Amino acid sequence: MLSEPLPYALEALRFPFPALASLAGRLPLGGGREVALAALLTARLAQGVSASDTLPPGDRAARAAAAKVWLASLALPASTRVPFARCIEATTGTPLQVAGALRSLVAASGPHLDGPSVQELEKLARSLAGG
Repeated sequence: MLSEPLPYALEALRFPFPALASLAGRLPLGGGREVALAALLTARLAQGVSASDTLPPGDRAARAAAAKVWLASLALPASTRVPFARCIEATTGTPLQVAGALRSLVAASGPHLDGPSVQELEKLARSLAGG
């Protein structure tokens, strides 16, 4: 086995939210799966606000607008619809705003998600809050 990467080899890509994607793939059609898919989409939007992966404000606003339209088509539990919408809207703001919205989202959607998925969202909120 080679200990050093080959000079022409590409760096391996790492998907940032494997637990959310896995949960969405495992759940049957219906409310639970839609909560997991909405959480995955929201996490991807929130990641675009992080300091290491900042998107231009215009791109973030366009992504948020499209995500809100998609979110309206989902059959989400009533207790999660508003926190998802607020979190998506927050992605046009500062990382600290997004972190607060993510924490509210975790509190509302936590019962519908498994432990590793909640941990991924909490880790993202901590990184956005700067700690």
